[in-house]
Amino acid sequence: MKIAIIGASGYAGGELIRLLVHHSIAKVTCATSRSLAGTPLDQIHPHLKGFTDLKFENPNIDAIDADVAFLAVPHTAAMTYAGRLLSRGIKVVDLSADYRLPKEIYEKVYGVIHSDYFKAPYGLPELHRADCINAKFVANPGCFPTGAALAGAPLAKHAHTVIFDSKSGVSGAGDNPSATTHYPNVGDNIGPYKWTSHRHLAEMKQELAWLGSKAKCYFTPHLVPVNRGILTTAHILLNEPMEQKEVEKMYRDFYKGEYFVRYQKPSLAAVRGSNFCDVMVESEGLRVVAISAIDNLVKGASGQAIQNMNLMCGLKEQDGLVGAGMLP
Repeated sequence: MKIAIIGASGYAGGELIRLLVHHSIAKVTCATSRSLAGTPLDQIHPHLKGFTDLKFENPNIDAIDADVAFLAVPHTAAMTYAGRLLSRGIKVVDLSADYRLPKEIYEKVYGVIHSDYFKAPYGLPELHRADCINAKFVANPGCFPTGAALAGAPLAKHAHTVIFDSKSGVSGAGDNPSATTHYPNVGDNIGPYKWTSHRHLAEMKQELAWLGSKAKCYFTPHLVPVNRGILTTAHILLNEPMEQKEVEKMYRDFYKGEYFVRYQKPSLAAVRGSNFCDVMVESEGLRVVAISAIDNLVKGASGQAIQNMNLMCGLKEQDGLVGAGMLP
């Protein structure tokens, strides 16, 4: 199965290639970068030396030959490629934000006009698996909404307010350096940003509503001095009190049979490099604290994208993704 990665020079592109090396039938045959055409992939992704002999290409999008294409490009760029790839029978997983939200909400949140909108399945398999199976196009969720939704989903219907507080590794900001990600500003520090206005809040509200919740939803992210991972603390304020045994049973039952969600004490190290989400809850009656941990580049991006690809193509959901975290 031939795989094209559109925008392969960034962290998400590198992770797609790293993971797909271990897939039973998927093989990356095209990795694009407009600025790096002709450059061997392992010069930009040195950890992949010996695993691929590909060079970056800059082909016309209408000339790409693939069974599946991953769009690892910024928002607004994906909408210029998606329809053209689909029209040629290529299945698409979009890692950008372009198709995660309804058109009017997307345009309000991202401040741009959507030039090629169509409704797409939201690719959080643990909640939307049926929509992703055999789909031609899937919108891969944002990293923060993935950790938040999985932390809050089992109790969503029972809450009147949900407050998500997330701590994210620096790789979530991408591979372009900035003052925010400059080491002296990040090391030995922790910093909140976009306290009340982060774009991913719209996806969190969308998922709570889809789960049948009428809860108010709030979100504040923080940057912490680690490379990978998102630890999300969900403060779930309930309509009626629930005891620990009841809440814990709800979580265990909700995720029973979900290979990639493990009920255990969350830590970034335990999921680093893996597609797992670890989650655990503690109740004090009217407030439940649910904490989740994911690798933002794997379950929060490229790993989940491959999970979606497997569902779209009728493959085993775990193909290419079976691997433990890198503790310590």
